[in-house]
Amino acid sequence: MAAVIAAATLLVGGAAAVPASAQGASGSNARSGPAEGGTTGTVSAVSGSGFTVTTATGETATVTETPTTSYAEGSASASSSAVTAGAPVLVLGTVNSTAVTASQVIVQPPGSGSTSSTASQVVPFQSGAPSVSKQVGQVPANYTEGSGTIVGGTSADKATEAALAAYPGGVVDRVVQLGNGEYEVHFIGVDWPHHVFVTSAFTVAGAD
Repeated sequence: MAAVIAAATLLVGGAAAVPASAQGASGSNARSGPAEGGTTGTVSAVSGSGFTVTTATGETATVTETPTTSYAEGSASASSSAVTAGAPVLVLGTVNSTAVTASQVIVQPPGSGSTSSTASQVVPFQSGAPSVSKQVGQVPANYTEGSGTIVGGTSADKATEAALAAYPGGVVDRVVQLGNGEYEVHFIGVDWPHHVFVTSAFTVAGAD
């Protein structure tokens, strides 16, 4: 299923992050344009323009930094010099497939030294492998794939962080608010999960 879903472009940060093409989008239109999301993993290489992140499942994301990229180390403000090879990071920003233009980079993000019980359930992408189909936790009643409205800003950031903390390894290419007020966080780069469901209080409720 993930293989047939085009990777959208992500932007995380402020209200301007949601492009006109995505505002109010729903159904199949929710897949068509840039949206907010991000990824988490370990810095594997640093260059003059950015760095490369390798996720827990071996997916690689190329991160480009800009003059407006903000940095933190743990809960404290930091500079770009905090990004070094081997450091765990959470990156939020505009994503085109696995290329991320970072709006926020958090080095040593909260929980980076621990492994959640759900993290071990993430299934890495393997070309030619059969698709994994399973459901854990609670999926919103009457959920239909492709429904909802793409959101940005603080809500998208918090939903992305919650989903990646529970299921590290993939790249979030959009956050969709469902009719019940909860969020569906869409993953690419892994065979499972494809969708992580986050409550309006930004706790992970389930995945499929």
